[in-house]
Formats: sequence, structure tokens, C-alpha cells
Amino acid sequence: MALFRGAKLALNLARTNPASMIVPVRNHWNKDFKPGKYPETEAERLAAAKKYNMHPDEYQPYPDDGEGYGDYPKLPDEPVEMKDPYYPYDFPELKRNFNEPVHIEYTLWSEDRFGYSEKPRFSLKYQFLMFTGVLAACFGIYYFLEDYKVFRPVVPKQLPGDGKVHYTFESK
Repeated sequence: MALFRGAKLALNLARTNPASMIVPVRNHWNKDFKPGKYPETEAERLAAAKKYNMHPDEYQPYPDDGEGYGDYPKLPDEPVEMKDPYYPYDFPELKRNFNEPVHIEYTLWSEDRFGYSEKPRFSLKYQFLMFTGVLAACFGIYYFLEDYKVFRPVVPKQLPGDGKVHYTFESK
């Protein structure tokens, strides 16, 4: 039933505004999204730099090693979280400007991911020594206190003995 209602709605929408049904189908892909072939000559390199709005001195394509990146620029591995938060970006929520090329692995460098270009607070040697120190302390406490068993200090249950009446249901 819902399928028929959806089809009827699409038909009415197409009748009133036919462009609403054509535009989503037509604009699903942009030819500029796909990188061109790897630049072989200096003229192709300059054209690719202009295509990605980069200065020719800054433009460096990925090596032609069969990955298929073509003329896409090799951008520095800088996570979004390391960018200046006070710069007036065109898209401040993404820290991007209009027509700025996106890193080829943008999903790894977005702000909700871990950025490993940030200098860690403690060195790996210090972290390893702290980890082994904590484990050694826990093991030492366990080893030296193994002879001292821990138990719940309770007294024996107080059960009624033979011949003793502790309670009665008879009235006096």
C-alpha cells in the first residue's frame, strides 16, 4: 500500500515539476570528481595545478604507481583537528574553503578521527615504563600478600539448642 502511495506521490511531483525528477538523476556524478591522467609534461603539470587551484610550486601529484590517483595533488598529511580553529573558513564546521582540494584519504583525516601527526604528551619509552611499573606493582602486592587470606569475619550461627524454647505461639 505504501509503495502505491509513494509511486503516486512521485507521479504527481513529476507532473507538477518535471525538473525535480530529472535533476537528481542527471547530477549524480561530476566529471571533475575523477582525476585526470598523470601529468607527463610540464604543460600538463601546470594545467593540473590550475585545475586544483594550487600554485605550480606547491603542486606535486602522487607517483604513477598503479594506484589510479592520476593528477590528483599529494597534500600534506595534516589532520583537520590540527588546522587553525580561528581562521575564517568558508565552511567552518569542516575547516575547509571553497574549491580547496580534499586529501585523497579525507575519511582518515576528518575531525572525528584520530590524528597521529600531533606530538604525544609522553614518549613511548615513558609510557612503556609506566605500564610495566603498574603491572609489576600489582603482581608484587599479589605475591607478598598471598599468605594472608582474606575472609569475612562472622560469628557462628546462633541456632536454638535442645530443650530451649526461644518463642511460642501459645497465649498465656
